[in-house]
Amino acid sequence: MVLQGNSGLTKAVEKVRTLTQFPPLYGTMNESAADTCPTCRGTGRIPRDHEDQLVAVIPCNDKRLKPNRTKLYVCISIAVCLLLCCLILFFLFPRSVTLTPVSVLSVMVHFTDDSVDMEVTNLINITNENYVPVQIVELDIQSLFTNLVAGNTKITNMSSIQSRSQRLYKVQTDLTIVDKGLNAHCKASSVQVHNLLLVLQMTLNLSYLSHTERLSFDIYEYIDCGTNTTVPHPVT
Repeated sequence: MVLQGNSGLTKAVEKVRTLTQFPPLYGTMNESAADTCPTCRGTGRIPRDHEDQLVAVIPCNDKRLKPNRTKLYVCISIAVCLLLCCLILFFLFPRSVTLTPVSVLSVMVHFTDDSVDMEVTNLINITNENYVPVQIVELDIQSLFTNLVAGNTKITNMSSIQSRSQRLYKVQTDLTIVDKGLNAHCKASSVQVHNLLLVLQMTLNLSYLSHTERLSFDIYEYIDCGTNTTVPHPVT
C-alpha cells in the first residue's frame, strides 16, 4: 500500500512539473477560453508512435504568412495572360481572302456550223490577308453570256497561298455558244468588233485553321468572239 501511494505521488509531481513547463493553453492567451493542446493532450509530451500527427501552430503575425509583393505578382501574371490571349486572337482571327481579275490574256475562237467555240485565258489575283497559309481546295467557274450558260470549269491543282501574300493564277475556260443570235453576231463580217459581255461566276473553296470556307465572286469582262486575240487587255 505504501509503494502504491508513493507511485501515485510521483506521477502527480511529474504532471505538475510538465504542466508548469508546458501550460495547457492552446491557441489563446485567455485562460477562461483555453483549449487543451490536441497533440500532447496537455501533458507536454508526445508519444513516439504519434510523431507523424504533429500540429504546428504559427502566429498570425508571422511574416511567412504574408509573402512580399503578392499583389504585384498576381497583377503581372494576369497582365501576361491577357497579353498572350490578345496576341493569339490577333494572329489567328480569320481574315478575308479576296479574288480580283487582272486581265484577259488571250481569246482563241473557232467557228463551226452550229456554234462558236472559244478558249478564254484570264489572269486572276488571290490575296490572303491571314497570318496563316491558305490552301485552295477547288475553284469552280461558270461562264455565262446574257444568262446563257456557255461552259463550266473546275480547277483542283492550285497551290497554297502563304500568309499575308498574294498569288497570280492563269485560268483557262472553254466556252461554247450555240445560241443562233449570238452565233450570227460573232460570225457577221459586217461588224468589226464582236464584243460580248462574259460573266464568270467563281466559287473558291479554301482550307485554313482546321476549317473550310466557301467564297463566291463574279467577274464581268468584254471579249471579242469574232476573232483571235492574243494581246492582254485589263478587265474593266
